[in-house]
Amino acid sequence: MTRSPDFVFTPETARAKVRSAEDAWNTRQPARIALAYSPDSRWRNRSEFLSGRSAIEAFLTRKWLRELDYRLIKELWAFDRNRIAVRFAYEWRDDSGNWFRAHGNENWEFDSDGLMRLRLASINDLPIGEADRKFHWPLGPRPVDHSGLTELGL
Repeated sequence: MTRSPDFVFTPETARAKVRSAEDAWNTRQPARIALAYSPDSRWRNRSEFLSGRSAIEAFLTRKWLRELDYRLIKELWAFDRNRIAVRFAYEWRDDSGNWFRAHGNENWEFDSDGLMRLRLASINDLPIGEADRKFHWPLGPRPVDHSGLTELGL
């Protein structure tokens, strides 16, 4: 018999968890972000498989050395009990000034303390021109009045 999770989302707490994750990732502070994951958290990010907070922190450090001027928007897609499905997009440029928009989906599972123990991410990058960017706010968390993915047609 499978044990029911002690941590169960409501529509409000699921939306708040997604926005909290978005805000944290937009800080680009790997050590802070890693604390939202269980010590034994497992990830699949594109074709990379990670386990544990130190691996997550190292991954995020590498990511943001390559993905400059990173800005992310996440949107709740669905949730059930201790799981959340998210769609997201982020924009970034490389060190040559080429801009990209990454589109993806994530499946999250949380432990009884509300820490993410599983993150499965599928992501595709699309080259874009600087004029095609849609995420215009100062580096850091997205302002509350900035449009989300649905409003931006993404």
